Amino acid sequence: MTDKPITQEMIDLYNEFAHQTFDRRGFMTRLAVLAGGTAAAYAIAPMIEANQAQAAMIAADDSRIQGEDISFGDNVSGYLVRPVALSGPAPALIVIHENRGLNEHIRDVARRAALEGFVTLAPDFLSPNGGTPSDPDQARSMFRSLSRDSVIANGRAVVAFLREHADSNGKVGALGFCWGGGAVNQIAVNAPDLLAAAPFYGPVPDAADVPKIKAKLMLHYAGNDNFVNPGIDPYRKALEAANIDHTVFIYEGANHAFHNDTAGARYNKEAAELAWSRTMDFMKANLA
Repeated sequence: MTDKPITQEMIDLYNEFAHQTFDRRGFMTRLAVLAGGTAAAYAIAPMIEANQAQAAMIAADDSRIQGEDISFGDNVSGYLVRPVALSGPAPALIVIHENRGLNEHIRDVARRAALEGFVTLAPDFLSPNGGTPSDPDQARSMFRSLSRDSVIANGRAVVAFLREHADSNGKVGALGFCWGGGAVNQIAVNAPDLLAAAPFYGPVPDAADVPKIKAKLMLHYAGNDNFVNPGIDPYRKALEAANIDHTVFIYEGANHAFHNDTAGARYNKEAAELAWSRTMDFMKANLA
């Protein structure tokens, strides 16, 4: 343990590491400088990083939902979750992971969405490369080999799968986090059948591609996010110029990954719950 407080500078350093700016050794070396020593750095790092061992909000065997691992499209796998008590066709929702792949946290988020009444699919965008490994550092490095074309093609496949699913009403929305937020933006650009999109702190698409978007957008950003936030104003201006229906929320005082309840000091419960409730209301209004 350490009495050294976790500072914004430490969180910013971790965000640089998480976005593949440098490797773990570089992260720990620089964290040791901020923390005042190697021992303090090793005590602080787990308080900032995501911890998949934390309890899920919704258990995998919750009797209100039915979940299963499936394959679809061109060698793409995913986690499909449906409400047990369906009175008819339900709206469909895609949940896209961070650059750690389809891990237990994202499966939990998919279950939360299913309890809101959505037929939910959390695809594994690493499945063409063998699937998400258990080591998050290994998963992060695998994203370097993913091509934009592959992400777009598999994103379209997810939309098509959910549109035709027997329990779906044919209306599909998407939400995603960090890397997954960027993937949601790319799907919105390239899948005209996507009706609603809610990227959380996701990298923005090229301004020239923005007029292709047909979906309504709800964009969530953290106030303390030096990695993603420089793209907010150009994206907003491009959306306004193209007359695309959009809403932007910036959660002041929150950090990148604020929605991830396994993310230690970066998790912001108030911002996470508000962003989630806004997103669920938005999806229900546009996919009913």
